Amino acid sequence: MTGLPEEGSLVRLKLRTWAGEIEEQGILLPPAAPGHLTMKLLNGYNISHPESSLISFELISESTPPDSEDEATDSDSQDSNLPLVRILHTGGTIASKVDYATGAVVARFEPEELLAAIPELAAVARIEAVKLGNMWSDDIRPQHWNAMLVASAEAFADGAAGVVVTHGTDTLAVSATALAFGWAGEGGCPPGRIVFTGSQRSSDRGSSDAGENLIAAVHWAAHGPAPNGGLGDATVVMLHAGADDGTVAVLPGCSARKLHSSRRDAFKSVNAGVLAHVQVSREGINHTLMPEYEAALKSTPQRGSSGVEPTNYDGAIRVAQLISGAHLHGDLITAVADAGYRALVIHGTGLGHLPIENANGDAPENEALEAAISAAISGGLKIVIANQCINGAVNMNVYSKGRRQQEIGLLGQGGTSTPEAVLVKTHWSLSQRRDLAADLESNLVGENPDRISS
Repeated sequence: MTGLPEEGSLVRLKLRTWAGEIEEQGILLPPAAPGHLTMKLLNGYNISHPESSLISFELISESTPPDSEDEATDSDSQDSNLPLVRILHTGGTIASKVDYATGAVVARFEPEELLAAIPELAAVARIEAVKLGNMWSDDIRPQHWNAMLVASAEAFADGAAGVVVTHGTDTLAVSATALAFGWAGEGGCPPGRIVFTGSQRSSDRGSSDAGENLIAAVHWAAHGPAPNGGLGDATVVMLHAGADDGTVAVLPGCSARKLHSSRRDAFKSVNAGVLAHVQVSREGINHTLMPEYEAALKSTPQRGSSGVEPTNYDGAIRVAQLISGAHLHGDLITAVADAGYRALVIHGTGLGHLPIENANGDAPENEALEAAISAAISGGLKIVIANQCINGAVNMNVYSKGRRQQEIGLLGQGGTSTPEAVLVKTHWSLSQRRDLAADLESNLVGENPDRISS
C-alpha cells in the first residue's frame, strides 16, 4: 500500500473491524498476504488486517537499519578470570534476534552477537561459539552426534570448563543421550560439563524462554559441579522447570524426555529425579543441587576423565523401531531383517508385551508374529523391548507371555530407560562391538536408574 512508512517502522494504525474502530501499535512487517497490512505488536505477536480496513496511521519512529545497532561486545574484552564455555550451535532459535525490517528471526552465532543479544552472559563466563549447523532437530542423524562429540572434545582440549549445545527441542534429549554414551558409556567421564538446551518459544515472542535457558545453561557449564559420569550427569538437559520464569531444571541427559509439544516446561525426567535447579533473577544467578544428587556426588567414586576420548557411532549400523499393538504383524519383522538392519527396538505394551498368543483361536497373525520374531532372531537380528508406558520398568518375568518372550530371545528385561535411550544405547553398544545383552542389563551412564517414579 502506498503512503505507509518503511517496513520496520514503529506505527500506530487506526483500523475498521467488525467490532468497530480499533487502534494497534507495533512494528510494520512485510505483508503476510497480498492486500494486507502486517505488524508485530509490542507483546511479540503478529497481526494482519486487510488494507481496506485502514482508516489512518501515525509514524512513531522510523525503521532502524540492521547495521546501525549498538556495537557488540568485543570477545577480547571478556573477563579473562571467568571460566571458558564453548557454545555449539546445531539449530533452533535460542540464540536469535528479530530483524524487524524483514520480520525474520536471525540466528546469532558469534560470541560478540551472543553477548549483544544476551549481555548477562558476559558476567557468567567467557564465551566462544561454533556453528555445527542450523538444522531442524528432527533432521539430526548419528553422524551429527559424532560431530557434536568431536566438537565437544576439541572444546575441552582448548581449555573449556564446559560445553553448551543449543539444539531444537524435538530430539534434544536423544542427542543428549547419544553424547552421554559417547563420553561415559565405557566407564569414563567427560572432562567438563556438557549441557543441552533450547527454547520452546521463539525469541520474537514475549513469552520466549530462550534467553533465560541459555543464561542458566552457561552458568551450569561454567560453575556447576564436576560430573560423575555414572549418575546421569555426563550430559544434562536444561529448560524451564515450570510455566513461570525464574527457575531452570537440570535433568539427567540420558533420562530426560520431551513430554509436551509447546509448554516451556516440556521436559521431565523419566524414572529419575531432577539433579538441580538454576535460579535466574535480577539479583543474580545461582544453582541448588537436589539432596539426592548432592548425596550421590559425595558417596559415589568419581570416574576418571583424564585422557578420556569419546567413542562414536557407526553410521553403517541401522536400528529400526516398531510399536506393539493390534497392527504389529510378522511381515514387518521379516522386512526389517531382510533389509539388513542390525537391531530392532519394539515399544512393548504394559510391562513390555507383544501380541504373540492366540488364546481364542481366531488370531493366527499373532502366531505368525511369534514365528517371524523367532526366525529373525535366529538369523542374527537383535530385538529389544522398550517400555511404551514411558514410566516404569520392562518386566517380562511377571506373566507367562513375558517369560515366553525371553525364551525366544527378546532382550530388554529390567530396563528403566526411556525408549529413546534404549534405541541410542543399542546403536552405541553395537558400534563398539560390545555385548548388547549385557549392556542392556547394565546401568552404564545412569540410563537405568534404580528409582522408579510413581
